Amino acid sequence: MSESNTTGRTTPKRVLTQNSDLRRIGVFNWTLPAFVIEMPDGSHFNVCPQAGVCAQLCYARVGTYRFKNVRAAHIRNLLLCRDNPEEFERQMTEELRHKRYGGKWIRVHDSGEFFSDEYLLTWMRIMRSSPEVRFYCYTKEISRFKRLVVNDAPENFLWCYSLGGKEDHLIDLSTERHADVFPDVEALIAADYTDQTESDLLSVLSESPLVGIPANRIPHLLDFSGPVRL
Repeated sequence: MSESNTTGRTTPKRVLTQNSDLRRIGVFNWTLPAFVIEMPDGSHFNVCPQAGVCAQLCYARVGTYRFKNVRAAHIRNLLLCRDNPEEFERQMTEELRHKRYGGKWIRVHDSGEFFSDEYLLTWMRIMRSSPEVRFYCYTKEISRFKRLVVNDAPENFLWCYSLGGKEDHLIDLSTERHADVFPDVEALIAADYTDQTESDLLSVLSESPLVGIPANRIPHLLDFSGPVRL
């Protein structure tokens, strides 16, 4: 992928972006489509194989995520990392060498998931080859992470399990870092969870492993009375 700059010369097109919420805290992100989507060839692919009730209320299936140009970009990302993983790894590793990412955080998937072992292992290699950059994610791929990540995690990678998937039962809710969505701040505080809305990074950096997200601060859930699990 490439684009022309104002001098007319061709420069590599960035594969990392920033949505409005993450830009505010200086975080970059990599984005895929969410859940089951139709591919350009008419086939269907489940990007979030462990999604459960969360698929019904997913923020990444509404609003700007449905804009034609946004959806097309996310599908291009998926085609790259799914069908050409070596090229994806090369492009991502090369981009992360740029000084703009030094000391910064990358959120892997503000939409989408680690849909296969190969894809997750590719990201782990990318992380290890980019030690000056820090990475984090939410994930519902609990068994995949416990097999491949927990005992062999890159030093610059943190994660937060996310309730609402098919593998919630594999999470130790008393000790393992996880996120849950509550009707409002008062409800999450009453449940002894910490509010992460000040910064998305609190999902992995808060002192408590119990991460709470108030539904009344998620625009498309304003009229929903919970309980909610995304």
